[in-house]
Amino acid sequence: MNVSIRLVQSPDDIHIVAVLAHEIWTQHFTPIIGALQVAYMLKKFQSEEVIRSQLSDGWRYFLAEIQEKTVGYTGIIPDYLHEKMMISKLYVTEVMRGKGAGEALIRYVEQESAVNGLTRLWLTVNRFNVSAIEWYVHHGFSVIDEAKKDIGGGFFMDDYIMEKNILSHPPPR
Repeated sequence: MNVSIRLVQSPDDIHIVAVLAHEIWTQHFTPIIGALQVAYMLKKFQSEEVIRSQLSDGWRYFLAEIQEKTVGYTGIIPDYLHEKMMISKLYVTEVMRGKGAGEALIRYVEQESAVNGLTRLWLTVNRFNVSAIEWYVHHGFSVIDEAKKDIGGGFFMDDYIMEKNILSHPPPR
């Protein structure tokens, strides 16, 4: 299927991201971390207010669309000093998984990174999110470390840190 990627810019785009986050997180993460932690994390990391703040702080969000229907999103944070890009969020709706949206988002982030002289992608993934770990490994990522982080509210993120080297091209002049 043909996947198009577009930059999140407007309040409507931010709303779409937050709605997608609620749908995806509730469905996918409730069996992994429980409903209470999902609700807490949606409010703390995926609300419209938080996304607006992140965009103000230099994050970039992109939406994936198939046949004009928004099916996923990613949030990225460049680290020019260390020549790497963090993929903070990469999510696709359950019914659209396996249809190329995730791959299109990864390719897009790789291109954005390479054009900006960044040579590595990295991310954190819940260590019990087996399907996502396998998907990232299939797309060239390797587990390089583990991290357990107190996120407040009595909750922890228990993650693997994964990384992928990419080819870099100097930024256009």
